Amino acid sequence: MKASWVAEQKTVESSLVSGAELFIQGLKNEKVEVVFGYPGGAVLPIYDALYKAEMKHVLTRHEQGAIHAAQGYARVTGNPGVVLATSGPGATNLVTGIADAMIDSIPLVIFTGQVATKVIGTDAFQEADIVGITMPITKHNYQVQKAEDLPRIMKEAFHIANTGRKGPVLIDIPKDIAVNKAPLKEVSDIHLPGYQPTLKPNILQVKRLNEALQMSKKPVLLTGAGVLAANAEEELLAFAEYHQIPVVQTLLGLGGFPADHPLCYGMAGMHGTYAANMALYDCDLLIGVGARFDDRLTGNLEHFAKKAVVAHIDIDPAEIGKNVPTELPIVGCAKETLTALNQTCGEKGNSNEWVIQLSKYRSELPLMYKTNDKELKPQKLMEILHEVTKGAAIVSTDVGQHQMWAAQYYTFSTSNRWITSGGLGTMGFGFPAAIGAKVGRPDLPVVAVVGDGGFQMTLQELGVLQDWELPVIVVIVNNKSLGMVRQWQEIFYEKRYSHSLLDIQPDFVKLASAYGIEGRRAENEAEVREALEAALSSNKPFVLDCAVSADENVYPMIAPGKGLHEMIGVRG
Repeated sequence: MKASWVAEQKTVESSLVSGAELFIQGLKNEKVEVVFGYPGGAVLPIYDALYKAEMKHVLTRHEQGAIHAAQGYARVTGNPGVVLATSGPGATNLVTGIADAMIDSIPLVIFTGQVATKVIGTDAFQEADIVGITMPITKHNYQVQKAEDLPRIMKEAFHIANTGRKGPVLIDIPKDIAVNKAPLKEVSDIHLPGYQPTLKPNILQVKRLNEALQMSKKPVLLTGAGVLAANAEEELLAFAEYHQIPVVQTLLGLGGFPADHPLCYGMAGMHGTYAANMALYDCDLLIGVGARFDDRLTGNLEHFAKKAVVAHIDIDPAEIGKNVPTELPIVGCAKETLTALNQTCGEKGNSNEWVIQLSKYRSELPLMYKTNDKELKPQKLMEILHEVTKGAAIVSTDVGQHQMWAAQYYTFSTSNRWITSGGLGTMGFGFPAAIGAKVGRPDLPVVAVVGDGGFQMTLQELGVLQDWELPVIVVIVNNKSLGMVRQWQEIFYEKRYSHSLLDIQPDFVKLASAYGIEGRRAENEAEVREALEAALSSNKPFVLDCAVSADENVYPMIAPGKGLHEMIGVRG
């Protein structure tokens, strides 16, 4: 009897593995291809397991670089980006990226190390309450208390991050949990009774919307990032074409509807096109699909779509009616809802005169800028970039003037080619996001369009380009200032340029060279074109420093407190 018991005990012990090994197995179960991270004391057991597993890991030069890279990866692949950082400052360095992913609905699963369970709460070395810190900016978060719980928690985290309204989920792993042994077991079922996102729309509401379309003379579709997240581009195209509905897009919705389509009137909002903003202002039926009606889109709400019946399709019920009163709320996945609308559509609406009117706005009042032979205009830079890449590149940006110029002049006719920080407006986002995008889609050219200010926030990630020989092209729109801050100071603060001018800055070409990367400076259109063509053909990392007009502003523009019809700078 005793001998039999010993044999059974050995069998059980041999099936036990460490929490770190459970972590690796959990990643494999979710088919994770790459981890973006930075090691430290609290995650050494996990990094040791990563070493043995030979899983692909991208070592960024800062934790913020890691999480922005994971965001870029998630944007272009549709799969959750995975991030790993140590405790304390490693975890807190992720906070900006977590908040960015939360407001822009980017699926991430973030793993942070933590001090051992027995010293949590004692202000131990590199301890931070990252669960408490990130509670308002994560879709959900966990702190693992038992190693045996890790497989279930990881399964739940990936499910939560990539379903419903997508977003970041954080898992905090104390160091002893990563070392402790537990059975290796596969989790097949997820039991989350309190988390049941609504995917299919209420069919009665769908019918009401189709009925409203029959009555409408001036309908408009406002499409956001929810269309891209749901892979609903085909359904949207079919719906718009059948009813001949004009389409305008949010900043994050670019690419969800082809920019070169006759029914596309461009981006709406603070720096949107005249046609797009007047479409929202004058419409009698506004159909929002996967857009959250934020303030940069709507302008003064007292003037927003006041003549319209508002229909709002969104997977997150909290967004419906939050900012704009909504007569036709439809909770559901954009793809499922547009499919239902297409299946139940009645006769085509009568919006021909409306389309003709908006097309007249588009042709008579297009985006425009003044050119001269002495300076490189940033708008022309974006047009050249589009020409050289044939509009096929993935473009990521930081935040500011260059972001708006890229959105306006690099037109997107294919989905999942546009990566930018929308709701949080994070400087330093664009370059590491481009790295993640290139890791996720190595088959496509990737261009990081950055400002000279934002690039200096995360330029240390040039080390990743050197390390992995990633052929990312960095285009610096260099106006020697914090451009959008300078623009606002010019227009609204009587040209008091308080700490917005960057006259002293590094030689970016020499900086690239220090990392073993080719760099060039361009001061005119010919030099830009030549450098971009050389960069694309080289299939190597490349930094292009473009000296653009220092005093150029982004127009059109809607000033704070003004409505969409009160644009300035419409005529260039």
